[in-house]
Amino acid sequence: MTQVHIIGAGIHPFGRHDDKTGLDQGVHAVREALADAGLEWSDIQFAFGGSSAAGSADAALPRLGLTGVQFINISNGCATGGSSLLSGYWAIKSGEFDLGVVIGFDKHPRGAFNADPEASGLPRWYGETGMMLTTQFFAMKIRRYMELHDISATTLGRVAVKAYENGTVTPHAWRRSPVDLETIMTSQMLSDPLTKFMFCSPAEGGVALVLASETKMRELGLAGPRVRGAAVRTRPKGSFEVFAPSLDIERGVSPTELASKAAYDMAGVGPGDIDVAQIQDTESGAEIMHMAENGFCADGEQEQWLAEGATRLSGKLPINTDGGCLACGEPIGASGLRQVYENVQQLRGRAEARQVGGARLAYSQVYGAPGLSAVAILEI
Repeated sequence: MTQVHIIGAGIHPFGRHDDKTGLDQGVHAVREALADAGLEWSDIQFAFGGSSAAGSADAALPRLGLTGVQFINISNGCATGGSSLLSGYWAIKSGEFDLGVVIGFDKHPRGAFNADPEASGLPRWYGETGMMLTTQFFAMKIRRYMELHDISATTLGRVAVKAYENGTVTPHAWRRSPVDLETIMTSQMLSDPLTKFMFCSPAEGGVALVLASETKMRELGLAGPRVRGAAVRTRPKGSFEVFAPSLDIERGVSPTELASKAAYDMAGVGPGDIDVAQIQDTESGAEIMHMAENGFCADGEQEQWLAEGATRLSGKLPINTDGGCLACGEPIGASGLRQVYENVQQLRGRAEARQVGGARLAYSQVYGAPGLSAVAILEI
């Protein structure tokens, strides 16, 4: 079977860039990824990419070069980046192509994401009553989870402390200053139990990755992490996901549980084999719930894990080593690829002050509306 490797990675720093469009940031990322691999755009055989609020990703073509390359736009909520990676993985795994690029970028206005209920098959009144506000949904979901599994509000705060701490040593992060636990816990309450510093912000940024078959990689004299497993799954019956209008009495598993199992099975590894992980942290509660949904701990064990510092850079499983969405913000098209970019840097030993020693297997999971998850496992 054809093996797929990531041989180049580029990123435009996340945050606010009033002098640049989202497209500018995406093109920057592609050029950086190509330079990282020592390639030209004319070498590329295919591209997949997406953007939610900054136009079509293939608008980059006139800037990069009109070469006739196959370019397919991807739209899959916050999992757009993960879906682009999976599409590129399939293109090479099938044997159809040897070399391609996946790209994601975005530029969101300030304020909450402006979700359209009708686009998710819901009536307009559902949005008019405020139920499309993700701040409210995630707060309700983590409040229920906290009551079921004895998770304290302090644990939510510890997730944020770690995120901002990691952001201070991450060049591509938006939030580069530490925030102490007391400040986080006493800051403005947005949706109980989540305070201002426990939420990420809509942001800007761009990421691109160059993918190659193992044969092509060796032909070029390059090296890079192997994509050992990748999967995207949607919500099954009974799962309670963002924009869900109700909670079923008989609960189903989450899309993250489905995607993680598929990726682990494909890779032939388990949660205990992972050395470093990037998981969705739209807010502090998401990271806590996804720790269990991805199999890293049992429900309720997060309380002890966070108290002991198990997910910090020096812990037994460093999570969101670049600060995650909390420190980087979330440009929808780029967010999932940022996670993979960070894992590439970790596995290549290029993460500098946030480097996890001896990392060989890296995991990423991104969650998107209205209930889907994308997982990728990389191996050096």
